[in-house]
Amino acid sequence: MATPGDNSPLRRSLLTRLISRFRLKSTIYSRVVGIIAFAAIVLFLSFNIIFRTVYVNYFNTVLKQNGNNIGAIVEGALYTSMLENDKSTLHGTLDIINTMPGIDDVNLYDQNDNLAYSSFTAETEYHSNPDCISCHSDLNEMFAKREKSYTIIDEKSDCSMNPNQPGQRHLLIRRPILNEMSCYTASCHAHSETDEVLGSLIIRMPLKDLDNALQKSSVEFLLMALIITAIIVLMLILFTRKKIKDPLNSIITASEAVSAGEMKTRLDIRPDLLDDMKMVSLAFNNMLDNIDNATEELENWSKQLEYKVQKKSEELSEAQNELINVERIASLGKLSASVAHEINNPLSGILIYTKLVYKQLDGQDIDPEKKENMLRKLKLIETETKRCGDIVKGLLDFSQKDQDDFEVRHLNELVQDTYDLMMHHIKIANITFLTDLSARSDLIFCNPNQVKQACIALLVNASEAVTDNGEIVIRTKNSESDTVRLEISDNGSGIAPEDIPHIFEPFFSTKRDARGIGLGLPIVHGIVQNHGGKIEVDSVVGRGTTMSLIFPLKNA
Repeated sequence: MATPGDNSPLRRSLLTRLISRFRLKSTIYSRVVGIIAFAAIVLFLSFNIIFRTVYVNYFNTVLKQNGNNIGAIVEGALYTSMLENDKSTLHGTLDIINTMPGIDDVNLYDQNDNLAYSSFTAETEYHSNPDCISCHSDLNEMFAKREKSYTIIDEKSDCSMNPNQPGQRHLLIRRPILNEMSCYTASCHAHSETDEVLGSLIIRMPLKDLDNALQKSSVEFLLMALIITAIIVLMLILFTRKKIKDPLNSIITASEAVSAGEMKTRLDIRPDLLDDMKMVSLAFNNMLDNIDNATEELENWSKQLEYKVQKKSEELSEAQNELINVERIASLGKLSASVAHEINNPLSGILIYTKLVYKQLDGQDIDPEKKENMLRKLKLIETETKRCGDIVKGLLDFSQKDQDDFEVRHLNELVQDTYDLMMHHIKIANITFLTDLSARSDLIFCNPNQVKQACIALLVNASEAVTDNGEIVIRTKNSESDTVRLEISDNGSGIAPEDIPHIFEPFFSTKRDARGIGLGLPIVHGIVQNHGGKIEVDSVVGRGTTMSLIFPLKNA
């Protein structure tokens, strides 16, 4: 267990939390409140200083005016008695003046500042010693010698006649008695003409009531200043809270929401907002709008880029499959050429010897039935041998790539020749055969026999694919500026989608009977490639097929 003096992590953590709780946060609102509090203190102190300066000046002016008035009254009342040197009347007048409210006593001093007469009584509350010379050796230090002067004394207990009573403030008014001509020419001849000052009157006035009024006024003023300052500070704090703190908190809350992913957050632009806060809020909302627009554009670009990448990937995949197919066909073409040459010679020998045997046997005198049977079998051998020769010839045509017989011809003319050649065969099969030679630019560099061979192969396939009410259309058109398109369309059975990628492979056939050997379309494909063109297939099962041969134009 930690001892009281142990500087444990728990104790340091608690101390840190306590300091952070009572530490003023360094925020704009706290700074504004601090500035307002400092300004309020300065304003309060300024009010206090101004009040005291004005009030003290006013107080001194009032005291001076009262002193002048009272001094003039006392001097006027004593003038005749002093002029006649009537001491009894003088003393009586001083006693009467002493009874006036606001005067403690009137003291008469001679020219040597000795107390000649005093009107005070010992019962006077808080009265100090009337003989000032007893405490002050030289009155000239307190008053001017030849001028009216005033001084305020704070009578402490050491000057008081009653030591148990605390002292209070008094106003001492000194009126010098000057030796005027009326004095040294008077009948009493009490003073010579060379005397300047004959004595002085010191009037003592209590300041208790004035001090109490001043203190009361000061307290009331300070209280009023404090209340006014508190009201001003409270109004400023409420104003800054509503106009500064609340909008700033709204901006902070919105910023935290945006950082959390809530991009639809917006600040409310109220009419009573300060111009600066309104500008900041508008800028914040505009920034979020721009971010939304940029995000939307990025998403659109991303989708477009993804679509384009997908399309390019599909095109690359198709190109790769096409290259694989071309490579496969080229390899098979080389193999077919070598195999065809090896097989062609034995087949020719078999066919020749079969015909010789057939002729020799036909001229022999043999049993007709046996003879007929033997001749029929020889004919079958000849037919199958020719069929093998046709297969070998197809392989040789498939592998043929030379351009020795190429020339510039019009595709429409070649198509028309093919139509004329196949028209009778197709119409016998009860198939509608139509042409649409609308291509205006049809000049191509080609081998005419190969182009016709390709067209015949496609027409044969089309005629075998249609049934009742069959229709075949052969057309030419310009789909692009630098190519011419030859299309052969039928309304036959169509090709299954899974078979389309394999139809140009040698010996691949969708025909389930013995009509096809699978070399027609590969030969067409080789012819078109040898002419720098390409083949497109559009087929729907049950609706028909369109085979398109695209050749480059010679004038392109």
